[in-house]
Amino acid sequence: MKKLIKALKNPYHYILAHLSRGIYMNPSKDIFVIGVTGTKGKTTTIELINAGLKKAGYKTALNSSLRRKIAENSVYNKGNSMPGRFFLQRFLREAVRASCKFAIIEVTSEGIAQHRHAGIDFDAVVFLNLRPEHIESHGSFEKYKEAKLNLFKHLAKSRASKNKLFFVNKDDEYSKDFVKAAGESGKIIPFSKSSIKSRLMGEFNKYNIGAAEAVLRVLGVPDEKIKNAILNFHGVEGRMELVLSKPFKVYIDYAHTPDSLEAVYQTLYKLKANSSKLICVLGSAGGGRDKWKRPIFGKLAAEYCEEIILTNEDPFDESPEKILEEIESGIKASKSYKLKAISFLKILDRREAIKKAVSLVKDADTIVITGKGAERFMRFANGRKIEWSDKDVTLEILKEAGL
Repeated sequence: MKKLIKALKNPYHYILAHLSRGIYMNPSKDIFVIGVTGTKGKTTTIELINAGLKKAGYKTALNSSLRRKIAENSVYNKGNSMPGRFFLQRFLREAVRASCKFAIIEVTSEGIAQHRHAGIDFDAVVFLNLRPEHIESHGSFEKYKEAKLNLFKHLAKSRASKNKLFFVNKDDEYSKDFVKAAGESGKIIPFSKSSIKSRLMGEFNKYNIGAAEAVLRVLGVPDEKIKNAILNFHGVEGRMELVLSKPFKVYIDYAHTPDSLEAVYQTLYKLKANSSKLICVLGSAGGGRDKWKRPIFGKLAAEYCEEIILTNEDPFDESPEKILEEIESGIKASKSYKLKAISFLKILDRREAIKKAVSLVKDADTIVITGKGAERFMRFANGRKIEWSDKDVTLEILKEAGL
């Protein structure tokens, strides 16, 4: 009854989820479905799981914020990370037709809030981490957390899944909440940082590898194949992606939460020489939402970067100038700004901002461009959007500079 009452608060999406399930003849009953949730690391973890399953000889399908893949057919995701309106059920049905054994789905809090998971019989769910995000759209951190927990509760209550698997990052401060949500309905598998050798940078990626390692091992993939798949995994486009290594380094990353931004800055700051600079290009993704994090972004940039360039990043209907002013307030309020000589500029045109960063760089310096990652569009007021790629634009600018 409680589930029905909750659904009636958002009946349109709830009805669509179950209608599409019927139209596509409940495809999740014919394929092993893995749902991955958390504030950060979902896409990388999905790709790592996929790499391990492919190494073991399985056909796979995946849906993430980066791409949608069925067997060997892959396309960029140009829409929502977790789409609705019949898409996921059609995706699963096509995966079944392509003889895929596993489907790995990125499960977002907003997707759960709109019941996009409701018509799917998951077999395994993975919890990576929980940090403040989408607070304004959900109404509070507790409601955001509850949305994430609902994925575990959904599997716990499922009558279709017999051997339910719940993978939980035991080091996250909210892990006990997810264990409680799973209850005694299935097997709880805790995981932590992995010690497997990898090309991926940063401590945070050790948790993503740990999650993938745990899933693959439980699914019966031999250890040697797991190690081989992870060792040969080159990373995900737009996630700590190195686009130039000499004479200076240029990285692109999707970081759009304070926690992920600090993890990126910490990693690159430790790698650079004492005499070199970290030059950061950033904005604050999502005009009209999560305004609380803008001053924090500014403070983090001031703490780790010697040169800061603030720029546009999906302002939607909000004033781009106002967004940058709020990030700037965090820079000026930081202790680092008062203690060391930090140079910062505001350049709304993102292409010009990247070009300026390249003009400031010297050998051994590092440029890091965050917020967009591998996204293919930038969004402005009144629904306008333009095709955009941080990587393509950066490579064009570097080529113009003779690099």
